[in-house]
Amino acid sequence: MTIIVDGFGGDNAPLEIIKGCAMAVEKFDDIEIVLTGDEKKINEIASNEGISMERIDVVHAPDVIEMSDHPTELMKTKKGSSMAVGLSMLAEGRGDAMISAGSTGAMLTGATLIVKRIKGVKRPALAPVMPNADGKFMLIDCGANADCRPEMLVQFAHMGSVYMKNVLGVENPRVGLANIGTEETKGDELRKAAYELLKNEPNINFIGNFETRDIAEGGVDVLVADGFTGNIILKTYEGVATMLSGKFKGVFKKNIINKLGAAVMLKDLNEIKRSMDHNEYGGAPFLGVRKPVFKAHGSSKAITICNAIRLTREFVSSNVIGKIAEDISESGQNE
Repeated sequence: MTIIVDGFGGDNAPLEIIKGCAMAVEKFDDIEIVLTGDEKKINEIASNEGISMERIDVVHAPDVIEMSDHPTELMKTKKGSSMAVGLSMLAEGRGDAMISAGSTGAMLTGATLIVKRIKGVKRPALAPVMPNADGKFMLIDCGANADCRPEMLVQFAHMGSVYMKNVLGVENPRVGLANIGTEETKGDELRKAAYELLKNEPNINFIGNFETRDIAEGGVDVLVADGFTGNIILKTYEGVATMLSGKFKGVFKKNIINKLGAAVMLKDLNEIKRSMDHNEYGGAPFLGVRKPVFKAHGSSKAITICNAIRLTREFVSSNVIGKIAEDISESGQNE
């Protein structure tokens, strides 16, 4: 399996990207990595840092798509960027999947226009898997589509269900619609119209509206939202997790008794910390694209990239894209 990684995407590129790729090839013996970016810089950094480049090839890409660039520049002035070159390679069949920690907007543009959508999919959606009291749930969409139509939310529900069933082994994923109340009549016109469509979908285990205050407690496997709402949920979730982590750390460092208590509970505390750390989840797929495209967090460190490669490897092995295409076809949404 060949996974293409954007070597210059993200705040900590290229060093952390290179380190993450080296960690991944050491951990998984069935993958090879292709790094896109300035070949001279990548090789110099690897040499200076003593990073092994075994099973890691470099494809030269002289440009970088910056966060400040308009997403459409990927198709215009930045065709030679590490992101554009990687996406083009994927579209041409020179890799099995693509990962970038760069601009989400540019990645979405490239995934849609270069790699292209699955037949019948109206819009690709960014779909991270996140922790809750049950274990994990998928939030779809979380930023790719700020404005949505009701039928798009139905497709998000289908794609999220396929992913949760085939990658995470959830037999009959519970699908909830993010809303301001659980009653059928709650929400704006988008939510009301989407509710009517979702409750009549035979292949969706729709459990109704789901209030965002209940997300952390569990009870849902796929939480459907437009990208604007989903992005607010995602960032609030991450912010609260970071704040709580800091509060706990402050309490356990307060005095010697608390420090002793922390030492006793260290293993359990570390497990809780890991479950709330976005670095452990690696990245999120753009569901609805013809080939696997993953977006890693912009602040990704080496461990994040390694975990993104792990997720991508599982995604490719599970043939999620083929199953999404089949599900969309069977539900009549590709007409």
